[in-house]
Amino acid sequence: MVLDRDIEFMKLAIAKAAEGAESGQTPFGACIVKDDEVVSCCHNKVWVTVDITAHAEIVAIREACKKLGSVDLSGCVIYSTTEPCPMCFTAIHWAKIDKIVYGTSIEDAKDFGFSELTISNKEMKDTGKSKIKIVSGCLKDDSLKLFNIWKNRDNSRVY
Repeated sequence: MVLDRDIEFMKLAIAKAAEGAESGQTPFGACIVKDDEVVSCCHNKVWVTVDITAHAEIVAIREACKKLGSVDLSGCVIYSTTEPCPMCFTAIHWAKIDKIVYGTSIEDAKDFGFSELTISNKEMKDTGKSKIKIVSGCLKDDSLKLFNIWKNRDNSRVY
């Protein structure tokens, strides 16, 4: 179930993703929150850092760990404009983040040309017996618009 606070924090992730897409990055954003306070809010930085692992969720996790001085992000929620890929889901699991709230699905990203592995977060959670709570479809239409912003910039770089 999507809560009012989920909408508030997802809007921050969407704004950050739009900022990234406008600067030539792929259209993904993530915001990590603890006790209703933003810990980190980042967009994808793959192209600017020349680091294929610099997905929005990974960048946000790195910043949150530094800010909180711990690799244990228990008590945190991550808001992601798109369902986290297997790499990001695994990092979220390892960081012990309590909940993932996302907008568009992995399938949506694939439909826009991204080479996603179509393994859903639910499937990874069930297979790995993870305790992460998952909320899907939060502001999905707004998150879908990010793909159009990116596509309309005539970006040819996808991964």
